[in-house]
Amino acid sequence: MSSSSPKPPPAPKQEFKTGDYVVYPTHGVGTVQGIRTVEAAGYSLQVIEVTFEENRMKLSVPVNKASSSGLRKLCTTESFQPAMDTLKGRARIKRTMWSRRAQEYEAKINSGDPVQIAEVVRDLFRNAGQPDQSFSERQIYELALDRLAAEAAAIDRCDKATAIEKLMVVLRSGAAGSREAAPKETSAPAAAAEAQLPPE
Repeated sequence: MSSSSPKPPPAPKQEFKTGDYVVYPTHGVGTVQGIRTVEAAGYSLQVIEVTFEENRMKLSVPVNKASSSGLRKLCTTESFQPAMDTLKGRARIKRTMWSRRAQEYEAKINSGDPVQIAEVVRDLFRNAGQPDQSFSERQIYELALDRLAAEAAAIDRCDKATAIEKLMVVLRSGAAGSREAAPKETSAPAAAAEAQLPPE
């Protein structure tokens, strides 16, 4: 008598149709142009045709490999919110060599996960008065911001420039909040001293 643990239920299969916005990990937001059948080595194979407008690229993803390849549907406003919340957080910069950090950032960008991409944007964001980015930092930052803005634009049905401005507002508010947290303690004695000054 053999005992076997019950298998976990399979992940729900995503159905794609013509006109759907989708995200492919290494290319970002694309549009499904259709699903067609191709013949290969005597076998019939269904593939999802996806185009990426910005780089004029077309990708064919086998239907049975869509999930394992990372192809997914666009986030909803609700499922994208954790990425927006991530932008408001404090930057977490590891004290390691830039080359290793760059590899980690690129892996996060190519994961296709909006939260991980938002982490890259947050960590490399430079506000007014902060040190300038190096050329390679700037490249990775702009790529991450572009990927995140592309999905935000598709969700909100606006252009990418508008989406970038919305993300920047969130970034700046988060950076301002983290800077204002500490000074309040040091300013209290000064405020008390100022209150004791006689009026002019």
